[in-house]
Amino acid sequence: MPINIPAGVTVTLGQDNVVTVKGPKGELTQKVDPSIKMNIADGHVTFEIDENSPVNVKQKQAFHGLYRALVNNMVVGGW
Repeated sequence: MPINIPAGVTVTLGQDNVVTVKGPKGELTQKVDPSIKMNIADGHVTFEIDENSPVNVKQKQAFHGLYRALVNNMVVGGW
């Protein structure tokens, strides 16, 4: 499920898979596990599981939901 980025909030993916969310209420950062690919395009953030990662499937599925929830909360909190 994509995360909508509201006007006034910026989301960037930096070096070492660190996502930064800046908004009128402040700035938050979170490191995302390399087994999860994060895409930012057209005002949305999406997450994918890296099938080539050596992490087991159950752990990758758990990471997918975890990082999606964390980044969503960062966007909502920054707004």
